[in-house]
Amino acid sequence: MNEASPIVEMKGISIEFPGVKALDDVGFRLFPGEVHSLMGENGAGKSTLIKALTGVYRIDSGTITIGGRERRLHGTADAEAAGISTVYQEINLCTNLSIGENVMLGHEVRGRFGIGWRDTHRAATEALAKLGLADVDTRRPLSSLSLAMQQLVAISRAMVVNAKVLVLDEPTSSLDANEVAGLFNVIRRLRDQGVAILFVSHFLDQVFAISDRITVLRNGRFEGEYFRRQLDRATLISAMIGKDLDALKALGSNRHSGERDRTVVPLLRATGLGRKGSLEPTDIELHKGEVVGFAGLLGSGRTELARLLYGADRPDRGQVAVDGEPAHVHTPVNGLDHGIAYSTENRRDEGILGDLTVRENLILAVQARRGWARPLSRREQDEIVQRYMAALNVRPADPERLIKNLSGGNQQKVLLGRWLAVNPRLLILDEPTRGIDVGAKAEIQAEVARLAEDGVSVVFISSELEEVVRLSERIVVLKDHHKIGELVNGPDVTAQRIVEIIAEHDFGVEHAFSREQDGTVAAAEEVPS
Repeated sequence: MNEASPIVEMKGISIEFPGVKALDDVGFRLFPGEVHSLMGENGAGKSTLIKALTGVYRIDSGTITIGGRERRLHGTADAEAAGISTVYQEINLCTNLSIGENVMLGHEVRGRFGIGWRDTHRAATEALAKLGLADVDTRRPLSSLSLAMQQLVAISRAMVVNAKVLVLDEPTSSLDANEVAGLFNVIRRLRDQGVAILFVSHFLDQVFAISDRITVLRNGRFEGEYFRRQLDRATLISAMIGKDLDALKALGSNRHSGERDRTVVPLLRATGLGRKGSLEPTDIELHKGEVVGFAGLLGSGRTELARLLYGADRPDRGQVAVDGEPAHVHTPVNGLDHGIAYSTENRRDEGILGDLTVRENLILAVQARRGWARPLSRREQDEIVQRYMAALNVRPADPERLIKNLSGGNQQKVLLGRWLAVNPRLLILDEPTRGIDVGAKAEIQAEVARLAEDGVSVVFISSELEEVVRLSERIVVLKDHHKIGELVNGPDVTAQRIVEIIAEHDFGVEHAFSREQDGTVAAAEEVPS
């Protein structure tokens, strides 16, 4: 790494949109042969800076120097000509074409009579070999590859032009741990070949595993540039959110509630609740003011159980009681009538309405519950909007902005506000912090803790087991659409303990988890093979 010769140097970069200054006098340096992570909360300016570097946005002021030459980038073609290639989170490939056609798309080998497909596939094989993928058959259809392999094909296509700079925007968001490890091997190979790699991710563990250097942005301004070895996680998070982690660490201080009286009638009790092909019969109790985590791998039945409790899916077996009285919760309207609200894991497709404003999204559940024939007055709307935008720190604080123009973390806050506005007794949050930055995550976790203190019951579902352990008083563990155990939280309950429970459970024999000596693990249901 040569400190004297950055391949990219951005100085004094400012970009302003109507009503907001997205970047304010930002600097950034990128050196050959390094992986440089760009960090910050949602809305900090990361995407704007990347789009300035890749020619999508024109800068209002400042300079961009690439390879020692100052550039004015008027589009992505200018950026590519300067040696910059980008692979975005949403892989932009053509699944109806072969692997080789995707790698060489726009750069096919041509002869006197048009495209020479044999030479084109040979060139694709050579490009893939640079990433350690020489054995891939380039004539196979792209659709036959896993998402992780398609990601590598996208990187190979980006490198066909011999890019000096590779921008990777959230490349691991849909990959499992083994696939991430494979991708990181490719990234390190490119780094060792002298390519400068700009890496953007919300996953702190991945940032620390792959980065040589880290730049932090906050509220559109440059916060600092650090060598990875100079940082620990607490320092990085503090730089990103502008405050220390005491508040976040304190969230877990009241999670251990072994003294709770469980003889009282629970807010909700489900007995044998299930749905064929979706969830095996399950018993669960939810008490007032209790945060209950649902833990399990993808496909374990976490979301299926949540949807049955809310009424988004209709159960075909079992009973539900609310306050000790039988309750028919077979539709979302039934759920809302009983004070149950559900925030979906699919924020983009089932949560926000992108072409509506923040105001319209916030009031949607209250208006639906009241009925469309009785529209909310402007005063009532303003009360809801002002209360929850302030309480959840939605940024920018403009209720008339289209919600699709907000960052992911702020969209999630608006969704949370929508359901809080109906004053639920039970709030079910399915992956509320997925894909958002650590600052927004901390704010949402703090809101969950506050809701529980105010007597609201919360079901909290997250793929990040540490998050489930931090927030939950009890944890329901699921595997293969079965409930396999419950843990009452305590000092000995860790993410690793949950993983061990999942790994240990075998449906092929009668098996139940024995109660630990400290009483933290409740016996699992015996599940027939």
